[in-house]
Amino acid sequence: MSALGSESAKGALYLGRTNHLYQMTLSILGCGWLGLPLATKLAAEGTTVRGSTTNHSKLTELNERGIDPFLINVNDQLRCEEHPDFWESELLIINIPPGRSRRDVRSRHPREVDAIRQCVESGSIRRVLFVSSTSVYHKFGGVKTEEDAGREPATSESGEALLEAEATLRAAEAFDTTILRLGGLYGYNRHPAKNLSGRKNLSGGERPVNLIHRDDAISILLKLIHSDIRNDTFNAVSDGHPTRKEFYCEMARALGVEEPQFTPEKESASYKIISNEKLKRKLSYEFLYPHPADPAP
Repeated sequence: MSALGSESAKGALYLGRTNHLYQMTLSILGCGWLGLPLATKLAAEGTTVRGSTTNHSKLTELNERGIDPFLINVNDQLRCEEHPDFWESELLIINIPPGRSRRDVRSRHPREVDAIRQCVESGSIRRVLFVSSTSVYHKFGGVKTEEDAGREPATSESGEALLEAEATLRAAEAFDTTILRLGGLYGYNRHPAKNLSGRKNLSGGERPVNLIHRDDAISILLKLIHSDIRNDTFNAVSDGHPTRKEFYCEMARALGVEEPQFTPEKESASYKIISNEKLKRKLSYEFLYPHPADPAP
């Protein structure tokens, strides 16, 4: 099975076969669990890809995959002149998580993104695709559309940091910004059911999950690149929203690990479901794995 999974059963990952896509030069800031397979797919199809990592030992792997490697540690003192070629592209994909465990994430991540903004403005990039998160929405309140962000407090401090980072990029006049808010990522060596395996007295068992498989996230990113959509925002979560109890227990059984145990709840009125209707409508997108419990790599 390839790095992106079997394509025969669920359909190949979308890649617009146009001369524009093959001839473009693209930079990806953050070639990690999501960014690396995306960069690999683009490079294999003929796109010139410049990819960054914070790990020196990973530079060789990037090069072997046909990606021009750059060692870039993002912080609020990011020096653009140290990596001038990286900022000379048609499109920049910013794929760096804010770091939920950081105590100073609320103030630090927006400063980091502002430093990135300054580097973008120093080069030729005129189009940015920012990978954000559905944590920008309040943890309760029913169905959430793209316009609901910022109306109530975000789910977490990292969500608040992402909201400010989004605003910083939108306000820039030198380039266009499109924002993709991903739900919880899963697939391959990462599955949320493993993290909760065997845990007891968990709350929120009746709340719905908002997840997306990595293959779908990559397919959507590719489609956004090809569509040349600018200055827009999209939620990206799968169609299915089983409750946490239903999903984690079912997947624990499927994975052969111990089921988590949730505390009983009297009612399930407090919940959050992320709407993906705008994404499906504007991109004509059909999910490879529409339900998080679907068999998937």
